[in-house]
Amino acid sequence: MFRFFENLVDPYADYPQTDAPPRRLWPFMRDWSQPFRRVFVVTAILSVVVAAVEIALIWYMGRVVDILSAAAPAEVWADHGAELIAAAVFILLLRPALQGLDVLLLNNAIMPNYGTLYRYRAHRQVLRQSVGWFENDFAGRIANRIMQTPPAAGEAVFHVFDAITFALAYLVGAAILLLDADPRLLLPLVGWFALYGLLVRWTLKRVGPASKAASDARSAVTGRVVDSYTNIHSVKLFARDEAEMNYAREAIETARKTFAAEMRIYTVMDVVLVALNGLLIVAVVGWALWLWMQGAASVGVVAAATALTLRLNAMTGWIMWALSTFFRSLGVVAEGMETIAQPITLTDAPGAKPLAFREGRIGIEGLSHHYGRGAGGLDRVSLAIEPGEKIGLVGRSGAGKSTLVKLLLRFYDPESGQILIDGQDITRVTQDSLRAKIGMVQQDSSLLHRSVRDNILYGRPGATEAEMIEAARRAHAHDFILDLQDPTGRRGYDAQVGERGVKLSGGQRQRVAIARVILKDAPILVLDEATSALDSEAEAAIQDTLYGVMEGKTVIAIAHRLSTIARMDRIIVLDDGHIAEEGSHEQLLARNGLYARFWARQSGGFIGLDPDDAPEAAE
Repeated sequence: MFRFFENLVDPYADYPQTDAPPRRLWPFMRDWSQPFRRVFVVTAILSVVVAAVEIALIWYMGRVVDILSAAAPAEVWADHGAELIAAAVFILLLRPALQGLDVLLLNNAIMPNYGTLYRYRAHRQVLRQSVGWFENDFAGRIANRIMQTPPAAGEAVFHVFDAITFALAYLVGAAILLLDADPRLLLPLVGWFALYGLLVRWTLKRVGPASKAASDARSAVTGRVVDSYTNIHSVKLFARDEAEMNYAREAIETARKTFAAEMRIYTVMDVVLVALNGLLIVAVVGWALWLWMQGAASVGVVAAATALTLRLNAMTGWIMWALSTFFRSLGVVAEGMETIAQPITLTDAPGAKPLAFREGRIGIEGLSHHYGRGAGGLDRVSLAIEPGEKIGLVGRSGAGKSTLVKLLLRFYDPESGQILIDGQDITRVTQDSLRAKIGMVQQDSSLLHRSVRDNILYGRPGATEAEMIEAARRAHAHDFILDLQDPTGRRGYDAQVGERGVKLSGGQRQRVAIARVILKDAPILVLDEATSALDSEAEAAIQDTLYGVMEGKTVIAIAHRLSTIARMDRIIVLDDGHIAEEGSHEQLLARNGLYARFWARQSGGFIGLDPDDAPEAAE
């Protein structure tokens, strides 16, 4: 039975993805709630039915009082026995069945799946954002919004059906019951409801913004805390524990103040609500008693009116809490939408086709990109790289090397100019097909917090175990991998490497990253200081391996240690976003220009930086 209701809605069902989700709250939630619309309708109807049953029970208790007051016990049973048995059967069987169906839909069909749908779609939407988008925000804050939005959306929907729909139906039913008993009893209920509505309006007008402010503040705390944990090595290295605590304390104090401001609203609401409920009880019950004294109402009417007002007294706090929680949850969803609903700006062009890779010829034509700053990056760079050619890329920090690689991978779109692969503009092909043809080893190759096997197979998930191990051997990683053991006892290729690969040394991480790229076997290879984390002996061994991997591939290698690229077919020297020199190692030394100065200033094979050589802009 549970499985039937849990499978009524598939939270992972296909849906039309959009690059520009609705930016307003209600259209956003309506769009994402489409798979639940039929379940929502049935649940709403059942909530109304359940409320009607509760009102009917109060009415029937009043009728029972009147029956008992009008006749002797023997006469009551003789005249009304069948009716009482039918009422008992209804209460024992039909009423639990109706409420059971209602809670099954709400608790088992909606709640587990609605939040899951939000979490799945939100994560999928955010993953489509560009690298540049992630670089402009805290990873912790993004993750916090992805995690807190689904339960908030689920809680909002829960209160719509568990409280709001039920409460509205209950109030309408209560009005009908009092109107039927004596129209005059409706007057105090109407007066109370008007005052209650004003209190609800006052509360909701303030709780939404207050909740959003508190949610924003909590996200800021998460962002700062995660930033400290992610960079814990730097924190400890520079003995900045206290500074990080002060940095976090600012955000924590802001979160405390915003939450305190939100709680003030609830305190005022609770105090006023108690006073209003007292007014309701005295007015309705007192009037019912007065009518009874005047002979205008029966004892059953007084009993029903009393039961109804006491029930409303108990419900009003719950309704107000449900309403305020509902709008507070909407505030959290609205805050999460600031991240989730941001338009995807770096997208595949309409009708984009997979890259048709033929030879690996790369053409760079008038390429400029300054990250919107007007300086730094690249400025009108043109370059032709032939199929299978090995290019070394050198230059001071800020010269534009990394910018060129990011544009090649289409992590950003150029501000002007274009990059062609085999004559195809990379902005006109699908991003996945482009990156599938490029293998890259970065200077700081962070690993996924998974097993060594998972990290290497990330390069080619369908590879066999033998192919994976061979890639690790070629990267000189197999031997140290066999000696690994994580805290839970997993060994070798099953050992977990920790967040960003923190359980491995820098050289070990780099060798696993190289094994991953070897396994991928892409026809274009980008090396960004690929051996900088290795010791001299390991570097020499890996260099031989990398030169073997380069065979038949188009290669771009960034290096500050010039000895690592001296054997390249051609070396490109970038300076201040322009190509300053190009040629072979011997040709550039003979020219006695910028490259020759770099070579002469090397200390241990690195480019030296005189004060007057310092970069003017970061890449």
